[in-house]
Amino acid sequence: MSTVHLIDHPLVQHKLTLMRRKDASTNTFRRLLNELAMLMAYEVTRDMPLQDVEVETPLETMTGKAIDGKKLVFVSILRAGTGILDGMLSIVPGARVGHIGLYRDPKTLTAVEYYFKMPSEMHERDVVVVDPMLATGNSAIAAIDRLKEMSPKSIKFACLLGCPEGVKAMQEAHPDVDIYTAAVDRELNSHGYILPGLGDAGDRIFGTK
Repeated sequence: MSTVHLIDHPLVQHKLTLMRRKDASTNTFRRLLNELAMLMAYEVTRDMPLQDVEVETPLETMTGKAIDGKKLVFVSILRAGTGILDGMLSIVPGARVGHIGLYRDPKTLTAVEYYFKMPSEMHERDVVVVDPMLATGNSAIAAIDRLKEMSPKSIKFACLLGCPEGVKAMQEAHPDVDIYTAAVDRELNSHGYILPGLGDAGDRIFGTK
């Protein structure tokens, strides 16, 4: 079974609490999400492989360690995943980017795909899928189903919030995909929203509600 990595660093928890406030403006929410995503990126990339690189310091030549950012792909589940993507790219600007367009059918809550675009040679790349919420888990599961068709080296899933239902669904569907999250909230409501949650992340990022 996959591991749930709870990122409980004080700065992550502080910023998440500020984001939960219903009176947080669109600008504030977006800024906090960007900052939180940068902090989460440190944990998500903790076990990334390093390679030896020769560098010349002002005094001599030495061998240092470096990440091959071009082998990493951040895959954003549209549209809300963009908010996390921007922050993580600030930390690993050399990473490639993929997009999966999914929307949740309001009646069945199942994920419907409308867009899929990935970098080439995915079999050589490590993938981090980003989406703010792991609610029903349907979108994340559908996205990872599609990604596995391209046989990447590894897949991780990173989100702001999860819930027991979403975590359980993901672990059953993809037991090989670790989950990174800032919190696992209490439950889903009948409309598929996380409680206590923070509302609809996409609407709060883009000011569409």
